Amino acid sequence: MADIILTTPAFGIVLTILAYQFGLWVRRKTNSDLANPLLVALISIITLLVVTGIPYESYKLGGDGIHFFLSPLTVALGIMLYRQRNLIFKHFLSLIIGITSGVLASFGSILIMGHFFNLSEDILLSMLPKSITTPMALALTDIIGGIPSITVIMVIITGIGGAFMAPLVLKVLRINNPIAVGTGIGTAAHAVGTSKALEIGEKEGALSSAAIGLAGLITVLLIPFLISFF
Repeated sequence: MADIILTTPAFGIVLTILAYQFGLWVRRKTNSDLANPLLVALISIITLLVVTGIPYESYKLGGDGIHFFLSPLTVALGIMLYRQRNLIFKHFLSLIIGITSGVLASFGSILIMGHFFNLSEDILLSMLPKSITTPMALALTDIIGGIPSITVIMVIITGIGGAFMAPLVLKVLRINNPIAVGTGIGTAAHAVGTSKALEIGEKEGALSSAAIGLAGLITVLLIPFLISFF
């Protein structure tokens, strides 16, 4: 019976939902931004799979089903973009400058990290698209010759890490401008970070959503050009 359950998508779907609900419960109990539900869910799922010896492939059957809804969810963010369109158009130049700066900062930090840890070229190229949404990151990885599986891992780590650290960074640096908050989170932590921006406010969420697409476009255009010089 257990083998049958593990070979159906229902296992991965139910496990993901329960793990996220557990993450929400931990967040409510601790009342801390450090207890990010996504991070708690990720750690819970990994722990369960390792302890029980359940193969990742069994979980992935359902995980892929949930991942399918990422694209419709991204499109749904357009509702907030429409509501905040005047604000976005008014500050469009500032958005472009800020997002481009973020893309360049990400590129530079990866180069420095690669030099410091003596990373191979394949690993380095796989890390470059880490701050953009998964479909665009995989497309860019194919173009520059990276390893898709590593890119996916880096995108996940970046998104969850960004959502996890954003409240602390904003508090320490005393950043409360909705334009700066939304643009920074969306540029650095794509869709997962945008979920945190939505918790902060609708303006922040809308600007973060806009930053996802613009950051992806700028990254895809700049990175292949920049790596030709290194």
